This record gives sequence, C-alpha cells and structure tokens, in this order.
Amino acid sequence: MSEGKDSIDLSGLAAAVPNAAELSAEDKAHLVASIKNTLQGLASRHTDVLESLEPKVRKRVEKLREIQGQHDELEAKFFEERAALEAKYQKLYEPLYTKRYEIINGVVEVEGITNEHADEPPAEQKPAGEEGKVTMHPADEKGVPDFWLNAMKNHEILAEEIQERDEEALKYLKDIKWYRISEPKGFKLEFYFETNPFFKNSVLTKTYHMIDEDEPILEKAIGTEIEWYPGKCLTQKILKKKPRKGSKNTKPITKTEDCESFFNFFSPPQVPDDEEEIDEDTAEQLQNQMEQDYDIGRARKLLVGKDSRGNDLQSASSSEVLHIGSLLRQWLWNYEFGFA
Repeated sequence: MSEGKDSIDLSGLAAAVPNAAELSAEDKAHLVASIKNTLQGLASRHTDVLESLEPKVRKRVEKLREIQGQHDELEAKFFEERAALEAKYQKLYEPLYTKRYEIINGVVEVEGITNEHADEPPAEQKPAGEEGKVTMHPADEKGVPDFWLNAMKNHEILAEEIQERDEEALKYLKDIKWYRISEPKGFKLEFYFETNPFFKNSVLTKTYHMIDEDEPILEKAIGTEIEWYPGKCLTQKILKKKPRKGSKNTKPITKTEDCESFFNFFSPPQVPDDEEEIDEDTAEQLQNQMEQDYDIGRARKLLVGKDSRGNDLQSASSSEVLHIGSLLRQWLWNYEFGFA
C-alpha cells in the first residue's frame, strides 16, 4: 500500500477540536460534521481494503468485526451497570461522610473520650515536609484541628500545590465533597470553609464537564470566583519598586503580579472566544494548563501511594487510567497525618 493512497488526512478533524476548548453550539456542529466526513472517508477506504483481500482472509476479518461488535455491546452494558452500582454505593457512603464531618468539626465526640483525658499532654504532629516541626493544640480543642490541610499536605501530589502563604487560609477548610453530575456529564468538587479573614465565600466549587463520562476527556472546567477581602488575595502579590533616579515621583511604584497558590485551582484556564486568533504556541500552552488543571482535579495524576487500606497503588499508563470518582474517593479517605 502506498503512503499517499492509504494515509488518512485528519486535518479537518484536528482543526475542529480545540486543544482546550469551551465548545459553543456552532463548534459542536462543526465537530460533528467533521467527524462524520472523516468516518465516511474511513468507511470508504475500509471497503476498498477489504475488497483487496483474499476471499478467505476477508471472511476472517468480517468475523473479527462481528466479534468486536459483540464486545462493544457488552462494554456498553458494563458501563450502564457500573453507573447504577456507583450510584447505589454513593448513597451508602453518605452516612459515613456525615460521621466523618461531625468528628472532624467537633459536632459529636468519639465514644470513650471523657474529661479524664484533659490532663494528658496533646499529641505531637509533624506535617509532611516539615521534619522536626511540631504543631501543638490545646487538649480541650474539639474535633481534629487542621484536618484537611494536613491531609492534603501529606498527599505527595497535592502538597506541591500548597504554598506556605496558603496554609493559614486552608486551616478554615472544614469539608470536601465530591458529586457526579449528569447534565452535562462530569463531576463537581465542593470545598466548605468556616468564616475566615481571607475571603467571603463559604463554599468554593470546581466543576468538570466531560466529553465522555467513561473516559477522562475534559471539555471544560468551571471554578468559583473567589471574593477576596482587601489585601488578602493569595493568588496575587504586590511588588514595590523604588522610582528611578531623577524621577519627580518619589513614592515607591507598586505592581500587582500573579503568583503560585492552591487557590489558583478555582481559576481554570479558558480559551479565548475567537479561537482563530490563537497561535500555535498559545494553543500548546493552553493545552498544558488544561491538562494540569484536570490532573489536580483527579489528585494530579496516578501515583504510587497507599489507598485507605494501606495497599500500594501502582501507577498506570494513560490507557489504564482509573475512574476519576474512584481515585477521588480514595484520596478523601487517605488521611495520613504523619503521626506514625
């Protein structure tokens, strides 16, 4: 077969699919049309290939197509039953999540804890990456102080996103919830905060819209706009520069600059409305940002770690990606505080 005859031109399809896109109705129509044209071309070429085969070989290939069709039917049934099973167990998980919330936030006390423990010295706590550093809490303090902050700091991937200046704000984080959404398909993360001096919001959300619910193909991500109190924004820093010599203005020049912060998670990258104005370098940068944002949403990426039972999780290739819901649920139960 010659390369010129049998190679497939996917340029039309590639042009229709943005690298990191928030698809409009027009974009989706263009995408469907492009896919349809491409598939028609593939079908025509596939017929030509079959006709060029020996009759016995062609019959074998046709049988293989029949087997693949049976496989696809079973796979569709698997996805349907898996979704129903996940929905069933999500309801069973809810009471456990409620109990977890109540203990963490001191709403209820654990059985067996009485006032006789008040005279005992508080336990030492060593956050990840801060060997030898001890955080002490009053013996009569309710719940588990800084639970979510420590849980994330002891997660080797999420810890990379938390800057030192973020920690004080994250101490007010009292719960994290995960939901599957159906229209459009995807999932949502909700971060619940106590009243704090950094921002007005009590809940920060991040919603992921998926092109295919059963495969990790991200269409777009939407985050909450954080209402920062004056001078408390953690995603920006103010730089002061001395005026140039001889300048009439003797006051320091101030400049606001974006900076790394865990809270950038709620401001996902967006593709400009006019996609034709995006050059190749900008498109590549946007794609990388979208991929990174999605990775953080699924605990950044598959990694070697421990699940809630202490078992090793082996990293996998992109073709073996774990379902996002399962991965996040494992993360929500993986609270290694560094006591051991």
